[in-house]
Amino acid sequence: MIDIRQALQYAKYLSKIGWEVERIAEINYFIKKIPLLGSVLKVQRPEEIRYNDIKKLSTKYHAFQIIVEPRTQLDAKFLTSVGFKLSKSPYLPTKTLLLDLTKSAKQLIMGMKKDARTAIKKTENLETKELKDLKKFRESWKKSVGMKRYVPPLTHLLALKNSFKDKALFLTTNNSSAGAIFLIGDGLAYYWQAFTNKEGRKELAQYKIVWDGILWAKTKGAKMFDFEGIFDERFPNKSWQGFTHFKKSSGGYEVSYPGTFVKNLLPFSQ
Repeated sequence: MIDIRQALQYAKYLSKIGWEVERIAEINYFIKKIPLLGSVLKVQRPEEIRYNDIKKLSTKYHAFQIIVEPRTQLDAKFLTSVGFKLSKSPYLPTKTLLLDLTKSAKQLIMGMKKDARTAIKKTENLETKELKDLKKFRESWKKSVGMKRYVPPLTHLLALKNSFKDKALFLTTNNSSAGAIFLIGDGLAYYWQAFTNKEGRKELAQYKIVWDGILWAKTKGAKMFDFEGIFDERFPNKSWQGFTHFKKSSGGYEVSYPGTFVKNLLPFSQ
């Protein structure tokens, strides 16, 4: 299964929110044009590093910076050998948690830690719904987090839904105390973004949201479920520790990635 950043739906989404997209040999390359400077070229978790294509695109778009987020340590070593440097600030999560959705619902429940099993039991009567009115979804999200966290503009949420169609789920509790976006690309489901307000935390609503998202992903034929990021000691972000405990309670296994590698080009050549 390919990473969602390499899916056609994701390429369509980025093209709708202001990125140029090139797809060569089934690999997505994203280009952000910066007035007067040139552009930034980004490729995220490709199945292989095709360096000649990267060089051609960087020339074509006058890239002043190339960002590559490889899948493997071998790819990371290659990038280092051609002048890329490891960034201290990754763009994508460098460690995540995966669940095997080929297991039955009962097996998934049994694989959870006691606190998650208890929370799901307590919230079994808490109703959730797919919210198709994305303006309302965003308003609930914004109200929950205030100025503390970034909330994407409505145009971006609409672009996401229009790109992924029935493989995107915007799920909330009936009282909007919690919500989340779930995406599926190439058989791999993602717990993309989420919010919970004070009331939602008190009623353990996010456990219910995640569980219903997992069940939805299974009905859509997804084989794996990616929690899209947990705390990584190599790139410590203390704000991630709280939700990492929550995510780990759902079971699964950890997967680590090398990080973000950057090459600055001045003048625009290699």
